[in-house]
Amino acid sequence: MSPTREAILRLYSSSLRASHSFSSYNFRNYFIRRTKSTFRDMQKEQDSNRLQSMFDEAVKENAVLKRSAIVNQMYGGWRLVVEKQSPTRERSDT
Repeated sequence: MSPTREAILRLYSSSLRASHSFSSYNFRNYFIRRTKSTFRDMQKEQDSNRLQSMFDEAVKENAVLKRSAIVNQMYGGWRLVVEKQSPTRERSDT
């Protein structure tokens, strides 16, 4: 029996949330791209047995992703230049 559409969407949003929680820019963007790619492949899959195995694998990867994000948050480094910095406002008196 293949997973329901709602179960796949919940897993997708959970994986994206875990991917966005990485403090490291490179890890965060890599896992966001990887998550989107994985679920695009699941969307294209027609075989229900293959879809079930892909779903089961994605559930395992989601658990690992959540644990890895926590570790990355504990040991996150400095922000990179390419990341959005909070804009500083300059005062204009003219």
